[in-house]
Amino acid sequence: MTIRRLSSGDIRVGELLAWDVYGENGALLVRKGFMPSSDAQANNLVDRGFIDDPALSVAKTASAEPPSVLRLLNHAVAELAPLLHRIAAGGGGVQAELEQVALLVAQAVDINSEVAAACILHNQRAAAYAVRHCIDTSVVAQILARAVKLSPAETLSMSLAALTMNVGMLGLHDDRGALTEEDRALVRSHPERGVALLRQAGVSDPVWLSCVLSHHENENGSGYPHRLVGDAIALPAKLIALADRYCARISDRPYRKAMLPNAALRDILLDARHALDTQLGAVLIRELGIYPVGTFVRLLNGEVGVVSRRGLNSTTPYVQTFIGPRGAPLDVFLQRDTRADLSGIRDVLSADQVDATIRMDQVWGRTALP
Repeated sequence: MTIRRLSSGDIRVGELLAWDVYGENGALLVRKGFMPSSDAQANNLVDRGFIDDPALSVAKTASAEPPSVLRLLNHAVAELAPLLHRIAAGGGGVQAELEQVALLVAQAVDINSEVAAACILHNQRAAAYAVRHCIDTSVVAQILARAVKLSPAETLSMSLAALTMNVGMLGLHDDRGALTEEDRALVRSHPERGVALLRQAGVSDPVWLSCVLSHHENENGSGYPHRLVGDAIALPAKLIALADRYCARISDRPYRKAMLPNAALRDILLDARHALDTQLGAVLIRELGIYPVGTFVRLLNGEVGVVSRRGLNSTTPYVQTFIGPRGAPLDVFLQRDTRADLSGIRDVLSADQVDATIRMDQVWGRTALP
């Protein structure tokens, strides 16, 4: 038998389990084919459950290297950069290669969607913002697409659109200060310019092109380029818009500091100028949590740590602490359930406020190896 702990990536509400799940003492908790009906039920099984996973022994035999979400996303970034530059230069023949990049992102989300989301916060130095932001947006858009049960075909088209949404203003993001009037004009026209470049590159997928064109439209008609309203904006484009705005807010830029993740979510939901779909905003909160995985926090007991996975509800995630209550680094990271009285979250911290450097694999193990 190859026993491992059940992870959050193994179980989704409304989907059949592929394994019998056992408790730490070996007692059967639920049989293969069980369908969790709520987040609380799924999280309870993650907290307590172990499975016999034959695929683990196959993977060990096939390769000594475990699948790493971080490696897959960095590979996707490296593959995407030259493709975007090729499109921006008027080249073509890129669709098959872009589909491979989208599949790399999908594989990363499949392995562990929470680690994939954490990479957005903890892997910001991996590449220039213009390229990395497209990968980050694709990650969050894919998480949302799975939550709303978007079809596989539409999900792929949406992912391709997220990867190419800013090709019409490629390079504008990098190492710039405040935008000039000329820059602002380019920003306003980049959806249409992007569609034109993609058509020139041979892209004809209507969902893909529609998403690129519409990812800055708003529910109330205040967006651009066509001031679309409500249902005139396709669902995949709305998912990209949410993902794009969240990822942009939590990223450091030359002209502004990153927002704290919980503040970014609140800002998106409260900013009436964008008039986003409120139901989809609720999905974003549900899938990422009030304190998204990867967020630095200080607990009521004074310990400092990082949100390592979602909890039984959006306000009580699990935290791995690495700084003790008196400010000294801990020799061993400690898991804290923030439902406990003294382990509740007191503050959300920026990376600059954390007096320690951690590697992702110290928190998320083999799925975050560099």
